[in-house]
Amino acid sequence: MLNKCFSPVFILLLMSMLAACSKEESITADQAIIEYDLLYTLPKETISYDEEVRPILESRCVVCHGCYDAPCQLKLSSPEGIHRGANKKKVYNGARITADEPTRLFIDAMTTEEWRQKGFDTVLNEGDANPLTNLEDSVMYRMLRQKQLYPQARTGMLSDDFDLGLDRAQTCPTLGEFDKYAAEHPKGGMPYAMPNMGSEEYTTLVHWLAQGATMPEDKAPSKVAAKQIKKWETFLNGSSNKERLVGRYLYEHLFHAHLHFAGTADREFYRLVRSNTPPGKPVEVIPTRRPYNDPAASVYYRIVRHQGSIVAKTHMVYKLSDKRLQRYRELFIETEYEVASLPSYDAAVASNPIKAFAAIPVKSRYKFLLDEARFFIEGFIKGPVCRGQIALNVIEDQFWVVFFDPDAPLMSLNDEFLNAVSDYLASPSEMEDNFKVISGKKHYRKLFQKYIQTKEEAVADFDLVNIKDAMRYIWKGGGNNPNAALTIFRHMDSASVNYGFIGDYPESAWVIDYSVLERIHYLLVAGFDVFGNLGHQLNTRLYMDFLRTEGEDYFLAFLPADKRVAIRDSWYQGIRKSSKDDEGKVSWINKEIVTGYQTDDPQLELYQHLESYLGPLTGDGDFINRCTTDKCKPRVNQNILRVDKAMQQAAKMDGFVVQFLPDIAFVRVRMGGKLEDDLAYTMISNKAYKRVTSMFANEKLVDRRDYEEDTQTVVRWLEGSYPNFFYVVDLDDIESFVEEYDALSNRQQYEAFVARYGLRRTSDDFWKHADWFNEQYAREKPRLSGIYDLNRYQNR
Repeated sequence: MLNKCFSPVFILLLMSMLAACSKEESITADQAIIEYDLLYTLPKETISYDEEVRPILESRCVVCHGCYDAPCQLKLSSPEGIHRGANKKKVYNGARITADEPTRLFIDAMTTEEWRQKGFDTVLNEGDANPLTNLEDSVMYRMLRQKQLYPQARTGMLSDDFDLGLDRAQTCPTLGEFDKYAAEHPKGGMPYAMPNMGSEEYTTLVHWLAQGATMPEDKAPSKVAAKQIKKWETFLNGSSNKERLVGRYLYEHLFHAHLHFAGTADREFYRLVRSNTPPGKPVEVIPTRRPYNDPAASVYYRIVRHQGSIVAKTHMVYKLSDKRLQRYRELFIETEYEVASLPSYDAAVASNPIKAFAAIPVKSRYKFLLDEARFFIEGFIKGPVCRGQIALNVIEDQFWVVFFDPDAPLMSLNDEFLNAVSDYLASPSEMEDNFKVISGKKHYRKLFQKYIQTKEEAVADFDLVNIKDAMRYIWKGGGNNPNAALTIFRHMDSASVNYGFIGDYPESAWVIDYSVLERIHYLLVAGFDVFGNLGHQLNTRLYMDFLRTEGEDYFLAFLPADKRVAIRDSWYQGIRKSSKDDEGKVSWINKEIVTGYQTDDPQLELYQHLESYLGPLTGDGDFINRCTTDKCKPRVNQNILRVDKAMQQAAKMDGFVVQFLPDIAFVRVRMGGKLEDDLAYTMISNKAYKRVTSMFANEKLVDRRDYEEDTQTVVRWLEGSYPNFFYVVDLDDIESFVEEYDALSNRQQYEAFVARYGLRRTSDDFWKHADWFNEQYAREKPRLSGIYDLNRYQNR
């Protein structure tokens, strides 16, 4: 019964709502009253977006709607994204004939009206505003309400009614289409395929929407940052040819960075953009498809504040400070060289950094890249592109990376040599969107072979070097730069990169020189267009084969000549076997270069020499995965050591059963005290391949995998951006957890294990633990952390 103290206005609004609900047979009057009660209790005070709404959106919505692959392009990570709304067109479409128009927030349109012209539909009420219509005419509200009306199961696995595939068909209803959507997809409410949000969270969002979804204006730079922005914009916009070339070079390498100024808050970040307007004037972003495309106007490099939430997948931090500015002056301004003219923006020149920036000394460019090598590797390993299928399908699941020293006597670090061969270092980025797949690969393979052959001819005569002396060719990072040694983990179509040598000794490794590092950036970061067509994406993938080959071959060159072919053949099997001869006929493969090996396992010896030479920069030896003796035992309390020792056994998991395990699983070990005292581990599955996947292939095809060679790596921190599963275990159960884990031999046993320790999508505690992992990540890395993406969370 209605409370007799309800006002006449209440009765009228209720009748209106009941009339609307009568059109939806499954929605009862009681349910309508529940929603009206939320209106009746609407607070008079405006609900704060930053303090009340944003935390809920970040923890319940942005976890799936924060990147390019957000369903319906609905990015809820910023007010601009919410106002922009949804679009039925998919960003990720590897088979499209022509390139799609880019739809990058803060770049390709600046107003809600501009986004409407680009085909985006509102998810808010944009008509006459009152609390009732603000809800009735809001797709966002109706999606939230749909979940309340049709909650999902609270135990077991989700049914087949839920399609969780990344490439699933999208249904992006507009307001006029929502009734049909609700009837056809009753369980399609939000959060999709996840537990309902809490009642207080739901109420807060409904009240906010009813009030008109008030959101703040963009945040201005802080006072500390404003002073530094003025200094940096002055530096980036110098008037001489030298200064203008340096400004362009820096922009094309930092356009995707989240810039952090010394002295500012940990979570305060900025972006470097090209503008039509000079410093001191409002920024007018020049929206070119690629950072090196012709701006068709005067260019000024400007710094603007990053708006919205920080998601892990796109968060790549680059520090700016007075020390950094002085380093730039030393590398690029005080170094003597002349810039007679500025390079063209023609694609054949602009896409080839070896040619475009030939005037800047190679050592200056290379040292700039090495200073923050992890950031530049992260650009293609992690990157602003949310699915790295193009680049990542050609790399192994775990490998180590080191770099040649910039002062090493190598032809590939010689200005005169690189300038002479710059035409050979062109990449498919110069073709942009095209369909020249077969002819394109032949063309760039010939160029690649000419480069390799010319390099071989230039170093035909050389003296043999002992393995200990050969280490001097490897960059040591000045003894204190952690970028000197890196580990890369591939997690299907995403990946992560971290400092040091992590995990057991890998199957392969890369040694990278300047041109490889530079070309990777221009192929996969500056030159890659996620909105591009089939030809662009496939040619990019094929050329990445060449760059991977070059890095691996530099590593092979350190090994004895009589071992190289066998080792390389073990890497190049199946489809990848066809890439083995990309270099053409080469003589180096059979020439002795490095001597002094003492065992029958020179690859292991080389790894150990690198560990010894680079010292602490490689890490602590990795007590869990590699160096399990007391020599590498960490200095931690006995409870942490207990868990580490248990995880040593988990890291031994290998073979056929690994196929059933998640690519990345986060483990929370509850220590029995404060929440922040609990431990976080990541269990990483390293899948072995008989052949590297194609960009169209399904990851699950049995005939491409080498299951017997699968391995596990376990680390005592949170690794990756897309967790596939969560485990929660008490300290007292850690040994049992690992014993049961190691005893797994089939899918059925794994499902029973999940029922005991895992957090399914139906778990009542799911959000509590998901929040803990995000909070723990922020505790581990206050500046580098971001919101985890749950789009790839498995239904186990």
